[in-house]
Amino acid sequence: MLVPLTRAKFEQLIPIIATAAQYKYCWGKIPNFLFRVLISLVSVAILFLIEQSLQDFAWLFVLIGTVTGFYWLWGPIFWASLRNLECRRYRYSGFWRGQVLDVYISEELVGKAQENVNKRGELVIVENRERRLNLEVGDENGFLTQLQVPLKRSHQAIVRGEWAEMLVMSERPDMSRIAKVSDIYLPELNLWVSDYPYLRRDLFADISRQLGNASEGDRRKKKKRYERDPGYGANRSRRPPRRDDDW
Repeated sequence: MLVPLTRAKFEQLIPIIATAAQYKYCWGKIPNFLFRVLISLVSVAILFLIEQSLQDFAWLFVLIGTVTGFYWLWGPIFWASLRNLECRRYRYSGFWRGQVLDVYISEELVGKAQENVNKRGELVIVENRERRLNLEVGDENGFLTQLQVPLKRSHQAIVRGEWAEMLVMSERPDMSRIAKVSDIYLPELNLWVSDYPYLRRDLFADISRQLGNASEGDRRKKKKRYERDPGYGANRSRRPPRRDDDW
């Protein structure tokens, strides 16, 4: 199911200014925070040195120094807002509902492998790997996409056949080619699967209740389809997301 959304509703779902969840995501971990603090301190120091030779513009350097000095605080808002603007450049959007076709766990290399020398003088390559959830969703019209996110304990409840919902974005009024998708919402589990939280989740959940709730008969019919055919969708697992030219 694909229901086009108005521009006003789309902009409510992805606002210009970062949401609290987006701010928290972009805040990062302690190394990210310390790096922003370092940028703030270096910026203030450079502006102070320049201000010493340009006394006539002291007020301007004080203003700029105050802003840059708090980069550690407003930096996450700036970077999250840039992500939002990247989504808002798409002219058309829609509420999409399909099903989970496949779900599996993989181990992915995080960052670069490190080379160390052990006690015997042998070169040892240490790889930092992270377990990730791979979620493949699709619908009866042939649309298929895949999302990979860090694995969480709550993900163990996900099974094939679950309803899956998300926001899809396109440059075409008929939404015949999907350019970008948001995080995925599983309404039956009240569970979000995402890395970056693109959407205002409270508002999207309201839209889900208004537009996405299928009848119990439809739910049973879809579930039985997966029960009768355990291999349905398995042949498409681990394939790259189907978007744009794959339509």
